[in-house]
Amino acid sequence: MSGAILWQRAEGALVFLGALAILTLDWQPMVWWLALIVFFAPDLSFAAYLAGPKVGAAVYNALHLYGFGLIVMALGALTDQPWITTLGFLWLAHAGFDRMLGYGLKLTSGFQDTHLGGIGRDG
Repeated sequence: MSGAILWQRAEGALVFLGALAILTLDWQPMVWWLALIVFFAPDLSFAAYLAGPKVGAAVYNALHLYGFGLIVMALGALTDQPWITTLGFLWLAHAGFDRMLGYGLKLTSGFQDTHLGGIGRDG
């Protein structure tokens, strides 16, 4: 595993832990079990692979960018909507969690091929 990949996985861990720490504060309105469901919701984007690897990769990547969670978080903060802000933090935490585990942004060659290398037994 290259140094760049290790740094990206470390960055993912920091994003995940930072977002998680902020979500433990009293400001956010979501109960833990709902937050857990929402945390894993971005993974439903794998269903886009039914339309082929190019569409699947595009949809999956769009929902796993750090920027997506940041935009949702910012919209919630700017409109004083804690629920939306919480969704943004959860989305950001999810993207960091995936990167930490080595699940990177997808390449169009297939779900198992990512910018952090392959996933699964052959990765």
